[in-house]
Amino acid sequence: MPLVEIIPGDESGDRSLAAALDYVRMIKKTPIVVKDTRGFYTNRVVPPYLGEAMIMVQEGIKPALIENAAKSLGMPVGPLALTDETSLSLGHMLMQSTKKELGDAYKPSGNEELLEKMVVELGRHGRKSGGGFYEYPEGGKKHLWPGLAEHFPLADEQPSLEETKERLLYAQLIPAAQCYAEGIVFDPQSADIGAIFGWGFAPWTGGPMSHIDTIGLETFVRKSESLAQKYGSRFSPPQKFRDMAESGEKLYGKAA
Repeated sequence: MPLVEIIPGDESGDRSLAAALDYVRMIKKTPIVVKDTRGFYTNRVVPPYLGEAMIMVQEGIKPALIENAAKSLGMPVGPLALTDETSLSLGHMLMQSTKKELGDAYKPSGNEELLEKMVVELGRHGRKSGGGFYEYPEGGKKHLWPGLAEHFPLADEQPSLEETKERLLYAQLIPAAQCYAEGIVFDPQSADIGAIFGWGFAPWTGGPMSHIDTIGLETFVRKSESLAQKYGSRFSPPQKFRDMAESGEKLYGKAA
């Protein structure tokens, strides 16, 4: 991975930050400076994206459609394949630790049931265990696990490719926007660099903030609200972006 997130502590000074930046450049990585918070930046955005794909599986959307939609967006691999690589058991463990840490403040993500079934009941932990959403035959090519349909039956009506692409795109745009709105990333450039180099966010867009600027904040807010009405509040745009859309601001214009 070419990205390194540098996390200053409460007492970190300019000198220590400069030393960290210099070191990252020496090892030929790309640094961004990120606020010290749970998940930092990339791990605040990637789980909702992967989680949305898992929710879609539970809804009965064809796994091949989900994967092809992500690749049509310009993602290097589909979200189900990426989940297998990072492992479903890791997602399950993080879910449990988050529940424990947040207690009553924990908000269900919608994929708890799938993770329980895949990891605990079926023992499908991902690529490292030989199978997750995909099968990994020895000496053969990986392929989607046919048994998924048995546990998560396919819906009679399937969304279009464009609808699926939009949903997967906004599942990344919204948490990236939230990170910027909350000051977890300090500027739109860092959000864009972190997305492209951190998890391979569709490079043709220039990054999530660049894409929002390209389509316009008003369009971004309107589409986000439409998705929130259809799929839930996880797609609601941050208030900061609503305010910027209303005042006609641009992310990069504001940064300049």
